[in-house]
Amino acid sequence: MSLTGLGTMKDERPELDAAGEGAGRDFIRDIVQADLKSGRVKSVVTRFPPEPNGYLHIGHAKSICLNFGLAQEFGGRCHLRFDDTNPAKEEQEYIDAIERDVRWLGFDWGKSLHHASDYFKQLYEWAEDLIRAGKAYVDDQTQDEMRARRGTLTEAGQDSPFRNRSVDENLDLFRRMRAGEFPNGARVLRAKIDMASGNINLRDPVLYRILNAPHPRTGTTWHIYPSYDFAHGQSDAIEGITHSICTLEFEDHRPLYDWFLENLKVPSRPRQYEFARLNLTYTVLSKRVLTELVRGGHVTGWDDPRMPTLAGLRRRGVPAEAIRDFIKRIGVAKANSLVDVGMFEFSVREALNKTALRRMAVLKPLKVVIENYPDGKSEELEAINHPDNPEAGTRKIRFGRELYIEQDDFMENPPKKFFRLSPGNEVRLRYAYFIKCHAVVKNANGDIIELRCTYDPATKGGNAPDGRKVKATMHWLSAADSLRAEMRLYNPLFTKPEPAGGENFTADLNPNSLEVLPDARIEPTLLDAKVEVPVQFERQGYFCRDRDSTSERPVFIRTIGLRDTFAKDVAKDRPKS
Repeated sequence: MSLTGLGTMKDERPELDAAGEGAGRDFIRDIVQADLKSGRVKSVVTRFPPEPNGYLHIGHAKSICLNFGLAQEFGGRCHLRFDDTNPAKEEQEYIDAIERDVRWLGFDWGKSLHHASDYFKQLYEWAEDLIRAGKAYVDDQTQDEMRARRGTLTEAGQDSPFRNRSVDENLDLFRRMRAGEFPNGARVLRAKIDMASGNINLRDPVLYRILNAPHPRTGTTWHIYPSYDFAHGQSDAIEGITHSICTLEFEDHRPLYDWFLENLKVPSRPRQYEFARLNLTYTVLSKRVLTELVRGGHVTGWDDPRMPTLAGLRRRGVPAEAIRDFIKRIGVAKANSLVDVGMFEFSVREALNKTALRRMAVLKPLKVVIENYPDGKSEELEAINHPDNPEAGTRKIRFGRELYIEQDDFMENPPKKFFRLSPGNEVRLRYAYFIKCHAVVKNANGDIIELRCTYDPATKGGNAPDGRKVKATMHWLSAADSLRAEMRLYNPLFTKPEPAGGENFTADLNPNSLEVLPDARIEPTLLDAKVEVPVQFERQGYFCRDRDSTSERPVFIRTIGLRDTFAKDVAKDRPKS
């Protein structure tokens, strides 16, 4: 049975119960269950309400999984509602990206797609109702003047000199604001609540601002736009939302959310609940900072693989199921905390280890000549595609006289515990033979450019008939058959576990967050690799083909290493003080 029409998860993705059915219990789920049991609500209706002024990031994924997961678990529905109340910052690109990212994460809102702009007429009428009831007024103060009179956490605010305007004057001015008679910022509509309230959000908050700008959906119909606080709760009420789930920074806004619902003739009475937002080490999730990273050219765009956006993670090859698994593992809590990014990396490795096919690639090639292998001869060897999945089958790789190995797999004067290739030391080539190095070729600068080796024909397949053992198995590629490719190794974008925010975010940017290797070598089969579908490069990590690839110049980007090297990478990349 399809649940698509209910605005929950797609029926073709049964594994998505990681965020719903079977998910760990938490205080939000306990509340929902109690509300259903007591009869306060007959069915569960949640919503995910993004602002279309940027791309979604992994922090949003927590809210998406929670809201859509609740709808699935309790047989309800989840709405996707765009909070499109600020046309100056909203773009169709962001709207399209948000819809694409929610679907990619594995969720579907069905027919439940809404916009705050759908309710502009009703919101305006409610604003007039507040004016008629003496609970809202037009204020002519500037933003600086309002800020100065707002007070502090320990001092009460001061009433606006325009607070006691008559109902008729307020209605006249508000209607003229709507008609576009005044310039931006000339006036605002404020609720008349309590300038001495201990909760600053109740000190006559702004309901409408003048913004003479066309809206993507309503065109030039409106010259005033509602604030988030005014639009949010009433939109929930119009849609019949039963549980309005927000992050903790909106906890102090809840009394205002309730004040509007109590003072307006809304069709339903939703309730707001707050949970801890996601904070990750070495990661910034401030949309303002992410926007500045893009605008300032610190990254190539919203989908740069270094970005924590869902678009960036998808481009990097992170599977959606890994994100859902991570969200399930960290759970839903009431208190903010900082989550080690290693937990996220664990979920990514767990998912990719099960699904990614194995291939071989040499990132920094060093040429090897097998001197006792016949010149002009080559042979095909069989390589497995996945060690834990026999159904994945095998592939053919070609072996010949000239090969490439990794530069890091050879040392001319190795330390005692270096077991890879060195003069006189024997190693195994994966799927092939034992080889031994006996000579090193250097250029005029003294750099090693080639190794001269011999192989043991009796060790085909990587085993010696006489039972002798080697301590290292190395990957390799045929010089004649492998293809040149560009590798992009993305490292942490920030150098500190808790990067600086605000205007100082650039202070902790990692200058070595991207390393490009233009002369890597890959198996010919990788020309058929699909964009954003990771494979495991044996001994290297998980990589995926990037959309920048061409048939003449394949480009692969590293999704994640095979082991948790995050701390080491950060230490390596941190600028010396």
